[in-house]
This record gives sequence, C-alpha cells and structure tokens, in this order.
Amino acid sequence: MRSVILLAKSRTMNASTALATLEQAQDMGLTADEFEKIEEILGRTPNFTEMCIYSVMWSEHCSYKNSIKYLKTLPKEGPHMLVKAGEENAGIVDIGDGLGCAFKIESHNHPSALEPYQGAATGVGGINRDIFTMGARPIAQLNSLRFGDLENPRTKWLLEGVVKGIGDYGNSFGVPIVGGEVFFDPCYQVNPLVNAMSVGILETDKIISATASGVGNPVYIVGSATGKDGIQGASFASKDITAESAEDLPAVQVGDPFQEKLLLEATLELAATDAVRGMQDMGAAGITCSTSEMSAAGDVGMDIDLDKVPLRQADMQPFEILLSESQERMLVVVKKGEEAVVEGIFDKWDLHAECIGTVTEGNQIRFFKEGELVAEVPADTLVLGGGAPVYDREYSEPAWYADAQAWDASSVPVPSVEEAKDIADRLIQSPNIASKKWVWEQYDSMVGTINRSTNRPSDAGVVSVRGTKKALALTVDCNARYVEMDPEIGTAIAVAEAARNISCSGGMPSAITNCLNFGNPHNPEVYWQFVKAIEGMGRSCRHFNTPVTGGNVSFYNQSAQPDGSAVAVFPTPTIGMIGVIEDREDHMSLDFKEKGELIFLLGEVTNCINASEYLSSIAGVERSPAPHFNLEAEGRVQGCVRKCIERGCIRAAHDVADGGLFVNLLEMAMPNGLGFDVVTDDDIRLDAFLFGEGQGRIVVSCDENQQDRLLDIIEEFDVPIVLLGHVTKGKIVVDNKHFGFCAEWRNTFDNALEEELMG
Repeated sequence: MRSVILLAKSRTMNASTALATLEQAQDMGLTADEFEKIEEILGRTPNFTEMCIYSVMWSEHCSYKNSIKYLKTLPKEGPHMLVKAGEENAGIVDIGDGLGCAFKIESHNHPSALEPYQGAATGVGGINRDIFTMGARPIAQLNSLRFGDLENPRTKWLLEGVVKGIGDYGNSFGVPIVGGEVFFDPCYQVNPLVNAMSVGILETDKIISATASGVGNPVYIVGSATGKDGIQGASFASKDITAESAEDLPAVQVGDPFQEKLLLEATLELAATDAVRGMQDMGAAGITCSTSEMSAAGDVGMDIDLDKVPLRQADMQPFEILLSESQERMLVVVKKGEEAVVEGIFDKWDLHAECIGTVTEGNQIRFFKEGELVAEVPADTLVLGGGAPVYDREYSEPAWYADAQAWDASSVPVPSVEEAKDIADRLIQSPNIASKKWVWEQYDSMVGTINRSTNRPSDAGVVSVRGTKKALALTVDCNARYVEMDPEIGTAIAVAEAARNISCSGGMPSAITNCLNFGNPHNPEVYWQFVKAIEGMGRSCRHFNTPVTGGNVSFYNQSAQPDGSAVAVFPTPTIGMIGVIEDREDHMSLDFKEKGELIFLLGEVTNCINASEYLSSIAGVERSPAPHFNLEAEGRVQGCVRKCIERGCIRAAHDVADGGLFVNLLEMAMPNGLGFDVVTDDDIRLDAFLFGEGQGRIVVSCDENQQDRLLDIIEEFDVPIVLLGHVTKGKIVVDNKHFGFCAEWRNTFDNALEEELMG
C-alpha cells in the first residue's frame, strides 16, 4: 500500500487519473477477479482514483464481503425495533414514552496496535458520531479491551496508551463510561482488540436517515477540515499485521474531542430544523464511503467538487481527499433553500459547513478537481448489498478440536480446603480477575449525572432516562476463551451472559449489537470459528428475543511469524446489549447490604471446571470443552431473578462468571466491607464448586423475612436453589475454614493489576 501511495504522490494532477493496473489493484488488496469485475462494471479500465475508491469500498472493513452471507442469518426482528440492522448508521429500539435508544459497537483494533492512544481515541469518537448523526444524544459509553501478556513491556505500552486515549477523548467529549471489560492472553500480543460502544437517546419521530434524497439538493461537508491522516485506513484494517505495518502509520487517524463536542451540539441543533434530508458520519473511507452509501440508499447520484472541501494541507491529490479518514466530519444533504440555516448553525459553533456538491438523478457519483472529472462510478456497485463482492469461504474444524472435547477433568487433582484458599488468593491476583480499578479510575463515569451504577454497583451499567421513570441497563460481554474452546457454545454463552447481567440489574434484555473479532477469513479454521460463532449467536438471540441491530466485523486480527505462519487472536465476538428497567427504583445492585442476610445460589451446580480461569491460569490446562451451558435453564433462571426483583424479595443479585463462585461472593462482599460464611457441596468437586464457571447461575441475598416469598418464586420457575450460608460482618469462611477478612482480600484484589503494571 505504501508503494502505491508514494507512487501517486509523485504524479501530477492530470496523471493522477491515469489508468490503473492489475498490479496496483492487487497492491491495494483487490484480487484479479475483482479488478476484472470493476472493468466490467465501468465498461472500461478504471483510472487510479477510481481504483482507490473500489479498493476501500470493497475492503472487508466496508463491504463485509467475507461475512455478509452469514450475518444475514442473524435475527433482526423484535418487538421494539425501530431501525434494523443495515438500515442506518446504528440500530434503534423503542424504549417507550416516545423515545428510542440508538446504540452500536465497533472495533478500532489495527490502528490501536500501531498507535494505541490515537487508535483508541478515534474509535471512541467514531462510534459516538454514528449515534449523534442519527439525531440521538449520546448518554453512555462502554468498551471491551483485549491485550497480550501483561509481563511484556509492549503490552503495558499498549494498555496505557489505549486506556489514556479512551479516557482523554471520552472525558473531554463529556459522556460517561459506564461499563466494560479487560482481558489478557498471549494471543493478543501483537493484535490488541479495542471495541467501543456508544448509546444515545432520541425522540422516535425525529430520527435522521443516512439516505440522500431530492435531486438538486445541496451536499455539505461539515465539521473539521480534511487532512492526510487516516488515508486507506479501511484497507489497512482489512489485512494482517506484519513487520511492515508500521509503514501504514499514516492510516491512523488523529482525533479532537473538543471539535467533536462542538459537532455534536451543532448536529443536534441542526436536527431540530427541517433542513436535513440525510446525514452520515465520515468514518472508514471518508468522503468515498459517505457519498456512495448515502447515494446508493436513496437511489440517486452526486456531483462532488473536491476543490470545495476544506483542507488542512495544500496540494492534496484527489485520492487523498476521497480516502482521508480525518475525524469529526460528516456529510449532510440539505433541503434546497435551507442553506443559510445550515451555514448559520455551524458558523455559530465555529465549524466548517461547505457546500461541495449536489444530489443528481441516476446512480453515478462524479468527483471533480480543478474542473476535471477525476472519477465516475455507480454508487450501488460500491456498497454492501449492491455490486460489492460476496464470498463464502471454505471452512474446516481445527484438528485439535475433537481431542479437546474429550478432555477429562479427572486429570486435575481436587484441592483440599487449605489448598483452595491459596488458589483463591492466586486467582484474584490474575490480571483477568483482579479489579480493573486502575483502568476505570481514568474514566469519567459521572459526567452528566445519569449514571446510577457508580454508587450502586450492578452487573450492568445503569443510566437514567431523563424525563421518565425508566433506566437503561447496558453491558458488553464475551469470554473469548470459551469461544476458542467451542465457537458455537462460547458465543451463545456471550449473549446469555449479557442477558444475565441485564436481568440481574433489574432490566429486560431488549437487543444486541456485536463486534466480531477474528483472524484471517482465508484460513479455513478461522472461518469455521466465524460460522459457528454466528450459529451460536443466532441461537441465543432467538431464545432471549434480542435481535441483532448491527455492529462490525473485524477480520485479519492475526500476526505473521518469522517462519511464515500466522497467529490469530482468540475468536472474540463481543456482545453489546441493552435492556430497559421500567422503573429505575427497581435497579438491583450486586452488593451485600448487611450482616445476617441469607445467601442463595440459583441454577444448576455441576462438576464443571472447563475453560475456567482457574483451569487456565492455575492448573495450566490450555484446551478443554466450553463450560456447562443449558440455554433453556438459563432463560428460566434469568426470568426468576427478574420476578424476584419485581416482587421485592431479594436485596442483591450477581451472576457467577469469570473466576467462579468464590470471586462472585467476594465481589458482593467488598463494596460494603462485609464477609460471608458458606458451605460447599460434598457431591461436587471443591474446585468446581468454588472456581468452576458453569453457566446459568446467579447468587442472591435476602433477609429472613423475604425467604418465603423467594422460595415461592423459585417453585414457580422450577429453578434449582441452594442455601450457601449467610453474610458476616467481615470474616470470610468456607466449610468452617477461616479464609481471612474481607479488607485483606479487597486490598489484594484492588491493587494486583496496578502492582503488575508498575513492575
């Protein structure tokens, strides 16, 4: 790619429209067949600028050419859907009272691997623009992060840069970060994953479409000026990380959260007028993407004058202007005669608002520079669902998979209670289990004062919906180790865990967005993981009636090795889910409230240590089946907990997840400095009981006078229940073995990650 850019920079303006070659096309990531198809579409050989346009729009990042066949199998219908997957920049669900919730998650993995600060920051900026471009005001952000071995200096550099980038941009933009996850494994050493989610609220009758309409209507570029940052970013994100990837550093964008804040306010002010006929964020592929997608959606064309685009740098070539991914920009189609309204609003906010073209009849997008036609392409041939190619890759089950399914837990010795105490101590210091306090303390979680979870911790982030009694419950979830062990079950678990977090917080799961992070789709074993993950996601989403509203596919998350092989990340289909709490007073927290509360475990207890953090980091077993998972039982447990919350018969609820039951109980005890005295089950392995991660289990606490009502609901839902013990003033006891005091455990839990980072 760098060679092509350097070649183009050496050309004169007239030469920049010279005919493209197959060699150049392949250097841009296109195949010989795709080059031939472009020639067939145009009826001629494309020029260099046109080839650049097709190279980014037909990249995996923009076209989903290797994934769309299977994405179409995911459920899109649901009782609350207002905007379905693929229709607009983000999905929207109806939350009642005339309001809708717009939400989406996307990746910024490749840029973050090279320049973690700007890569993460611009990921936050881009996903927020997807939300407010639709007329929604962002009210919450979440993120899901994956890094390599924490003992590696590069991992520390990446972690520090990504967290600071997210914090600096989000804090300056003024939207609270209310949830997230951080996971470490050596498979992410070269390829960290940075997935950012944004959630916004809008009035359902004021949704702005990303569709161009009205022949003769002016087309405006608004926001910041255009520079050379981010050129070919979409293509860069559609190939493996190699030793030469540092040469693609110009593909990393540079963000300005203060400009974004101005753009947000100007956009929402504009949305309140009748001047807008269509609007879209300029993200991947910049002007190229927004003009082609808006035109294709409206069955129209555009004439665009590149001389009118505000530039930060002189002498930019046409392909550079078209492919730049400079941040904080949007394309707006304006009702003819309302130009002064648009220009006045953006002038007030000290932002560019320049008319760069018009909507035309037909489907041709034409780009001009200095009066010369530098590119002419049919809009519908560029986009997903139009002329962009669609592939169904070969896939095959990995050779190790069958052997892993036959793994027997009896190969791991069962620890004694004394040994279990030592295991628990080691486990809570694992980077995947230890508190991520060092991370979230760098984020502003209170700006806007709608975040209820800062002072009332719960399994999901919970934010109030102003002007109503409602709240939204928000979460991001994916245990990638489960997905690596079994992509179908692991992904079904990711959806179920997200729903469990919503349910434990008092919400009804509504819909999901996803960020699908995988290796190279040309690798049959990677593609098998992808296909199976989609099957698992669809199965779980249908069960919970949580349609998929959209998201992002990020392939090519793998790195070349010196011997010519490649190492892919764990398949990581991150699930972002929203739920609705009809009355925010029903928001359920996870913390024990006082000494004497009874502690119950809901759900089936099994002899399962499969794929657990304990099995991986303590026992050292890398491959096993996925954890125990029963989707039907999962649904009953979640419905039971929601009913318990509705009827006011529990005081705390927290799902058993990473680290198992002991970690769950510790997390419930620590907020108020309380403890617990519990008894294990003699019929279950001690390590499985305390540290196993079998799914579908929730711990609740209640007062003695609530117990009968709780048991009535349990009987109604036919859910297994075990009385574990009771809440203590601060002592932690397991099977009459004194494990110490909560304050000691909290000190270790809170400081382990920071101590590891500080060396």
